[in-house]
Amino acid sequence: MQPPEDHPHVPGPSLWPVGFAVGAVVLMVGIIISWWVAGLGAVIALAFAFLWVRDLTAGTELTHAPDVEPERAADGPAAPGPAATSASVTEERFPRSKFLELSTLGLGGVIGGIVTAPAVGFMIAPAFLKQGSKDHDIGPLTDYPEGKYVVATFMSDPAQGEVSRRTAYVRYNGPLNGLPSFTVISNHCAHLGCPVQPNGPLEESQKKQIRDVTLIPTVSIAGFGCPCHGGQYDTEGNRTSGPPVRALDRYSFSIRNGHLFLGHPFSVSHVDGTGAGAKIHKWTLAFPGEPVSGLESWLYPIQPPH
Repeated sequence: MQPPEDHPHVPGPSLWPVGFAVGAVVLMVGIIISWWVAGLGAVIALAFAFLWVRDLTAGTELTHAPDVEPERAADGPAAPGPAATSASVTEERFPRSKFLELSTLGLGGVIGGIVTAPAVGFMIAPAFLKQGSKDHDIGPLTDYPEGKYVVATFMSDPAQGEVSRRTAYVRYNGPLNGLPSFTVISNHCAHLGCPVQPNGPLEESQKKQIRDVTLIPTVSIAGFGCPCHGGQYDTEGNRTSGPPVRALDRYSFSIRNGHLFLGHPFSVSHVDGTGAGAKIHKWTLAFPGEPVSGLESWLYPIQPPH
């Protein structure tokens, strides 16, 4: 009888690599959509990587042949067997093959990271760098008469020129709690993003130019309309008819040294009331065509960077 050959213990099939791959995918998706999701993916990947490495490094001792009873001659002493020639087999805790395997995997991972990191950085970084808009000075408060909309066009990034020009409809509502109150509505239709227009005449003769900002007062308007697909909104930006799925987006604002500054835009599901006393149902900025409230908003659970 021949004793079984010595060989390193090979771990059986494991689900840890699958969990590690899932965590890596969640991490990559999270880098694009949310740092919280990226953190969750990193935790999952690290946990399964630890379990995977533990499986690979556990039980690496050589499996020793069991003691085999030596063969006996018919009329003679027992023939010397493996147990008689050696009292024990020297244990090798980390065989050379296992060391080479782990070294190769580690070196391959390092090389893969070095090669992949620049490509992934160039692909993902632009989505997070220079995002959003800076506060923009659109002129002194005296240029905005109470109760009337003023069409304000400005360049969100003057360094990019006219391609960054935006339009907002600004109305001074009078004081609220001792501070000036403004309604600042974006001209991007909530259907497909077409530029909505005031439903009323403009006072072109009162046009003002302040640096990159152009101000044109309106005579009186009955709301806003989209020339592309017929979407209609009232004077507070609420949808009244047509295909838009929500009210018009608005801009946050601040007042400094008697000037009006526009901040980041945000989405609005609807507005209750009018003027300074209006209650705005504010949401994170969403793309045109995406509901922000109700059951339909569940179809758009994640907003990518804007």
